[in-house]
Amino acid sequence: MANPELDIELDKFRELIGKALAEGGTQPLIKLTDEELAVLDPSALEDVVVPTPHLATLSDEQREWVLGTALRSLVSRGAVEVANIAELDTVLRSEGTESGLTADVDMRVTPEVSMALTLRRTASRALAVEQQTSSGTVTAFVFVHSPELMLIEQVTGGGMHIFTLASKVRDAARIVQALVDPFGMADRDGKELQLDPSALTTDAMDKSLARVIDKALVVGQLIVLADEPGPLLTTYATDREVWAVNVDSPQAPTGITAQAVSERTLAEYITKLIKQPTA
Repeated sequence: MANPELDIELDKFRELIGKALAEGGTQPLIKLTDEELAVLDPSALEDVVVPTPHLATLSDEQREWVLGTALRSLVSRGAVEVANIAELDTVLRSEGTESGLTADVDMRVTPEVSMALTLRRTASRALAVEQQTSSGTVTAFVFVHSPELMLIEQVTGGGMHIFTLASKVRDAARIVQALVDPFGMADRDGKELQLDPSALTTDAMDKSLARVIDKALVVGQLIVLADEPGPLLTTYATDREVWAVNVDSPQAPTGITAQAVSERTLAEYITKLIKQPTA
């Protein structure tokens, strides 16, 4: 959620980005690793729901080492500028002495980095997406600021964060759809099934749905993150079709439906989630 003290400045910030996007359209922003994000915005490791899969595998000693390497990488490729290098050099040269010198790193980041860090922290809601395959898990988040301004963050299993600025909901939906149906198997709409919550965990499950779940090559989980979580959509993609199971309210499962979906219907489901109003 946005800090109230930043609301006026943040609105101007969003307005400027929105105008630029209106001219240039949806576009790639920047790529950052787990460790680079940890250097740039350490508190976000706790404050932001986005996972850091590579950092999670490291010991404290390994993490300290990779963070130092990440800072060097950021500086070398011009993503950040360290304004007090001379002061830091003095501190490093004093190591092993009794001087007790210390210094904080004074970093200046590029507009692209600042934009990514700000938009992922200040969205009023986000769509969280998880793609599960035999190769592992890929996640993505659509941070929604307005229908004309969205930040999409895709996170690979190796901890690479790929940021994209989207100016249209359909562009954001297309990126998400490529994750849940990477082989383009959504073909045609089937009969919509009304399901009881128990039907998802017992032998009473519809045989067609049970078959798809059993043969799924890609399982997608999509949920709206806001003050009150929104609808939940689970997708199952086989080598022939895609099914979608929609739950209106994850907190009290009601209105559960399931059906085979066409490319158009799947896009409509995703678009509806992205447009879900803030609670």
